[in-house]
Amino acid sequence: MADRVLKGLTRQEKSWVLYDWANSAYSAIVTASILPIFFKTMARNAGLSPYTADAFWGYATSAATLLVAVCAPALGTLGDCRDMKMKLFRVFFFLAVISTAALAAVQNWMQILVLYAVSIVGFAGANLFYDAFLVDVATEERMDMVSTYGFAFGYIGGSTIPFLISIALIMFGPKIGIPAALAVRFPFFLAALWWAVFSIPMLKNVKQVYFVEPAANMLLDSFGRLQQTFRRIGQYRNVFLFLIAYFFYIDGVNTIISMAAVYGDSVGLSSVILLLALLVTQIVAFPFAIVYGRLAGVFGAKNMILAGTLVYLVVCVLGYRLKTACDFWVLALLVATSQGGMQALSRSFFARMVPKENSNEFFGFYDIIGKFAAVMGPAMYGVFSQLTGNSRNGVLSVMVLFLIGGSVFLFVPLRNNFSVD
Repeated sequence: MADRVLKGLTRQEKSWVLYDWANSAYSAIVTASILPIFFKTMARNAGLSPYTADAFWGYATSAATLLVAVCAPALGTLGDCRDMKMKLFRVFFFLAVISTAALAAVQNWMQILVLYAVSIVGFAGANLFYDAFLVDVATEERMDMVSTYGFAFGYIGGSTIPFLISIALIMFGPKIGIPAALAVRFPFFLAALWWAVFSIPMLKNVKQVYFVEPAANMLLDSFGRLQQTFRRIGQYRNVFLFLIAYFFYIDGVNTIISMAAVYGDSVGLSSVILLLALLVTQIVAFPFAIVYGRLAGVFGAKNMILAGTLVYLVVCVLGYRLKTACDFWVLALLVATSQGGMQALSRSFFARMVPKENSNEFFGFYDIIGKFAAVMGPAMYGVFSQLTGNSRNGVLSVMVLFLIGGSVFLFVPLRNNFSVD
């Protein structure tokens, strides 16, 4: 099936898409499902209350993403130099894979948080350069399609297959003689192995096409160009408005991704229900990510992003009122319809707005916006949950992010070129 769907893509486009297939195993197993549940179990055994554990998880997520956010603009500027984009991508890629594999050996909840934070730094840092490679592998006319294919195959392959293997191992491993402690830890090693193997085409075939020539002192020159970009972004209304809108609505998306499992646990849902619902979410998200890309060709990427924002507003309201496992299933399916589409179209929407030779520089700001947003959302969720002693209030607070982001995005001009108008 994959070969038929990807038949029209070039070798570089396929290799780029396959990296989403590769790193989505991390997103599914470490960020969204098994690790949060494993963490909550170990925290509970250590005497932490559910809402305190939720808060610590949110704080760890925020601290790691803050570190990447602070470094992103400088890294992005450095990555625009000839041959630097792939070198920097590899540094963060290997950091992420190694720290993810190390999660299989943790002994307590504090070790989980430390390695989880390190893996976030690697994952987010690699994604900065991966996203910027979109301008190197696809033309402007193909960016929406290629970007949505990336998210789609991430869901059906990277998220679903290793996730399904992990669930089967956790549920049936002890019945066939595999110790429960091993069964629950092996998924982290599997995620790292899957990530490493399926990233090989990306590492071999994707090349940096657009670049600037490095100066004698590459690092100092990068900081000089970074200062110029700071000044330039303020001059470009299209880019500036988009980044403000993106800051808020993507914060909401990322917060729901990272906090869904710990929230479900806090309101009393079983681990089996949470894992199965999240598995179905990955399967449903595959066709809907492609549907978003196709509909963007008809209605425009802007309208489809706004449609996704409305879906997430409904998710926040229903999440606050969540009472049963059936309610959680409804929420999971709603998220599946829009999660990948919003992320993919945001990436391609921005890629068409920036100059290709400085794509990494501008994607550094794109990334810093996403990471600073990811700092605020989980922290806000944690604060509201901890202060009120009720995680439902943390979910409701996320609604504000979608309201602000969607409102600002309404004013982003429908322009596909880098322009100061």
